[in-house]
Amino acid sequence: MSKEKSDSGGLQKSLKLIFVYTVATGSIFTFVSYWDSVFFGYCGSGTWLAFALMTIAILPTALIYSEIAPLFKTTGGELIYNTVGLNKHFGFLASWLIMAAWISVPPAVVMAIATWISRTLSLHMTFTTTMLVAVGILLFVFVMSLQDVEVLTKAQALCLFVNMTSTIITGLLILFSGHWSIHNIINGLFQTTLSPTLGIPGWIIGMALLITPYFGFETVPQMVEEGDFPIKDTKRAICGSVLTCGLIYVFFYFCVAGLDSFSNLYKGDAANGFMTIINMKRVLGWTVWPVMYGFFSVFMGLGASIMGFWMSTVRMMYAMAEKNFLPEFFMKLNKHHQPIIPNCFLLAISLIFILLMNATTFMNDFFNLMSFGCACAYALTMISVLRIHKKYPKWKSPNALKNSGLISLLAMIIMIIIAFFCTLGQGIGSWISFGVYLGFGVLLWLYMNIVRWKHSKVKIETPDGLKEY
Repeated sequence: MSKEKSDSGGLQKSLKLIFVYTVATGSIFTFVSYWDSVFFGYCGSGTWLAFALMTIAILPTALIYSEIAPLFKTTGGELIYNTVGLNKHFGFLASWLIMAAWISVPPAVVMAIATWISRTLSLHMTFTTTMLVAVGILLFVFVMSLQDVEVLTKAQALCLFVNMTSTIITGLLILFSGHWSIHNIINGLFQTTLSPTLGIPGWIIGMALLITPYFGFETVPQMVEEGDFPIKDTKRAICGSVLTCGLIYVFFYFCVAGLDSFSNLYKGDAANGFMTIINMKRVLGWTVWPVMYGFFSVFMGLGASIMGFWMSTVRMMYAMAEKNFLPEFFMKLNKHHQPIIPNCFLLAISLIFILLMNATTFMNDFFNLMSFGCACAYALTMISVLRIHKKYPKWKSPNALKNSGLISLLAMIIMIIIAFFCTLGQGIGSWISFGVYLGFGVLLWLYMNIVRWKHSKVKIETPDGLKEY
């Protein structure tokens, strides 16, 4: 495999398209067997329908990302698009918003894995023990992330494909178990545990919140600098990841919904996570496959997600330093060409979040609004893409869309609506947590304005060459 340096002279061009695809898909295909309780709480037996509608809703944004990504050959994604389309301040804001979603995943996921281990092995671990196991998993990912990028991407690809295969097999086993009935789906199609807000049905709000298991396709632009393939092929990774996950989501939750009535599926401990695994034991009487599926989908599936978002967060921070949004020392690489400080920074943040889960609700509150931050970043990026097309009409993407302006506008409207729905029903704790995160970003932004940007400009590589902003 090629080991040539990227054009920036830092990150290495060594990733085949399949691994960039698995980074995105592994990031998206995350909570299928852990948060199934949350998803069913949102949308009842019609969760499969909500996923189908959300797949359609997210596709315009994915198409626009597919169009704009090949124009820029360095890592950065939202940082680049919003700086070029609007200005460096919006570039900073958009990247900070998208990282709110990415940063919250590793600590939440390792806690989920540790919880599954405790339940499966009947260890009855205390919160402190669960936390220590989670920290151990986190440290393992940290060490892996400092190795050659192929080590992490190959491990993630293995975890992802095992997860997807086991999920499809589980859906088929449930479908042909002899307990499946279409009446279970019809009777609970629009049931939800969410209350209507401002006249908007709870089921609709729940569907909007399903953007959470879709964000991740935007990680592809973070890997372009390391991609050893024609840059136009990023479309396959971006749209392919959304469609792959969307189809499996719809199929799997359609199968699960027919297993029993919504009230029976959701009763008792099943409302607190691992709903499918619990009901395979409770309704079907299975003992072996639920454990195997848990290992494949929870342990390995969530592991794939950690790796995807970890790599993306680290590369966004690297890009911010490379383009003068962060101090230069964030660009320092180890012998495997992996950013050192971003990896250490992400580890520290994740450890703090895990510790806060034991003392406060900060992590949970922050996690509740990650979908809002993601939708806002998408909407802002759509505005920037419209501006880029207007300001630079000569820039032609190899993945140009016939009705790009209309699709960008549609995507922007959809994301604004989703962002609004994601705010409904949020507690004051969520807004305080999100405010703390944004406040830290504001302090960093002020430092850049007052200190660094007075003496040096933001630099972005564009189709017209290197430009200052």
